[in-house]
Amino acid sequence: MPIRFLPLITGLMPIIGIHACYLIAASAQRIPVCIPYFAGCTSISATGRYPPASYLFKAVMLPEAVLLLLFWICCAAWLRKLEATPGSRWSHQSIRLNLLGGGGALALILYVTFLGTHEPFYEFMRRFGIYLFFLLTILAQLDLSLRIRRYARKARNRPLLRLSRLLLGLVALPFFLGLLNLSLKAILADADQTENIIEWISVLIMQSHIVLTYFAWRATGFDVEVKLSKG
Repeated sequence: MPIRFLPLITGLMPIIGIHACYLIAASAQRIPVCIPYFAGCTSISATGRYPPASYLFKAVMLPEAVLLLLFWICCAAWLRKLEATPGSRWSHQSIRLNLLGGGGALALILYVTFLGTHEPFYEFMRRFGIYLFFLLTILAQLDLSLRIRRYARKARNRPLLRLSRLLLGLVALPFFLGLLNLSLKAILADADQTENIIEWISVLIMQSHIVLTYFAWRATGFDVEVKLSKG
């Protein structure tokens, strides 16, 4: 797989997988039939909680976590080249992006591992995993977007600057939706449907951010080369 297509695969694979799981679970009458982006009749977790959809859900999301980890490592290396960061490959900026993005990927593994379990401790671990995934991934995307904008301004690359503004807009939306969700949960007696809608929309936005990173890589000619040192 050419590494330049990594953002496309990482961004699109879970979207396709989640929707396929929804169709399977709905066909098996495990979850209600609706358009979850508008009706909020079910959560994303529910699409992968019961067989047979649960098998596909884990088969997609566990490899997705590995791809996410690789994606953030490549993003850190790409930004280091763009910014011409001197010194060690482990600059504080690279460490920050790898910790945020890599931490989000590990949190996704934690979430998927405990999905479908009902014991209180396992339920806590599942919720902790998904909330940590959202938080760390959005922070990583914010860091990535700001650094792309900074480079685009320095290089006077207008197409990349426009793209960075779009990326920043996509990062801002989940933050806004998260605050809206907290407000509604404090006001409404039953905010489950609203929370489900926000969850579906937020995941779509976050994955779209990853897909759009492909165009930023392409605009700068990013690629990965493997070299062997001679003895």
